[in-house]
Amino acid sequence: MTSSGGGNGATYRAAGVDIEAGDALVEAIKPLAKATARPGTIGGLGGFGALFDLRAAGYADPILVSATDGVGTKLRLAIDTGSHDTVGIDLVAMCVNDLVVQGAEPLFFLDYFATGKLDLAAAGAVIAGIAEGCRIVGCALAGGETAEMPGMYGDGEYDLAGFAVGAAERGALLPDGVAPGDILLGLPSSGIHSNGFSLVRRIVALSGLTLDAPAPFAPELSLGQALMTPTALYVRPVLALTRAGLLRAAAHITGGGLPGNLPRVLPEGCAAELDAPWPMPPVFPWLARTGGVAGAEMLRVFNCGIGMVLVLREADTDAATSLLETQGIAPLRLGRIVAAEGAASVRIAEPDALFA
Repeated sequence: MTSSGGGNGATYRAAGVDIEAGDALVEAIKPLAKATARPGTIGGLGGFGALFDLRAAGYADPILVSATDGVGTKLRLAIDTGSHDTVGIDLVAMCVNDLVVQGAEPLFFLDYFATGKLDLAAAGAVIAGIAEGCRIVGCALAGGETAEMPGMYGDGEYDLAGFAVGAAERGALLPDGVAPGDILLGLPSSGIHSNGFSLVRRIVALSGLTLDAPAPFAPELSLGQALMTPTALYVRPVLALTRAGLLRAAAHITGGGLPGNLPRVLPEGCAAELDAPWPMPPVFPWLARTGGVAGAEMLRVFNCGIGMVLVLREADTDAATSLLETQGIAPLRLGRIVAAEGAASVRIAEPDALFA
């Protein structure tokens, strides 16, 4: 006989999914999303899709640019340390920094948060970080998805993905016109950012340190706090250079490091010749020494202190440097573009000396 509604039947809550908790999270984050509204935003959270008016955002003949990313195994550190408030900034940064190097302004952002059992405090902290990242770069948090999936994740575990959409006028896309003789400027990173954390975690294990121990390279912080430093957001300074007509190309230095990312914006027959050493956060020499990691491997895995590389005409370098300084950034002069045979490449002399 089939039950017609008694209290002993199976329920979604008993199966591990709390619809009311999900609804409560949506209500809690609505003010956060509303605070990120910008010209072009239509409606708010709660619909089946996000709407955006490109004309209201000021575009006449736009090209849409999209990016999606996550924060990799940095999430493991967030979970292990209970530091959920900045990983959302990492998520936004990994997506919008990829948009701006193509000359695009990030317009709106969507997130995907999946967990075994919804912890309102942790989820709220993560999404507050996402909203903060969006606010900093002027991008609307237009929506997202929260998935409670018991049996897929362990206690306290969650996963994140981000999706950003931006726009550029048809004639303003990057890269554009890179040639031998151009100058390379580097924008400093805030630390490891969000790549290479599988190797970071292995080196931490080799060090014998716990995450709550003082960080050897930043003793005023715990090791966990120091490693969780959020990814720098480069949207506003790079957009300012683009709109001033000073930028020929830009490369976001993520997984693959300088050798893997800088060639992506260079034409065939060009090489990026970098002058070493350059200043870098002390976490990188500590990782190299503690893990016995070769310089070439460090450069292939981590940003090594350079979160963004800019390519400019030599005649524009002073103007670009001045503009960046008004944005609170002191760029590093890294080197130059030279003529070379074959595919685009990066040349760095004596990589091991960088981490001595």
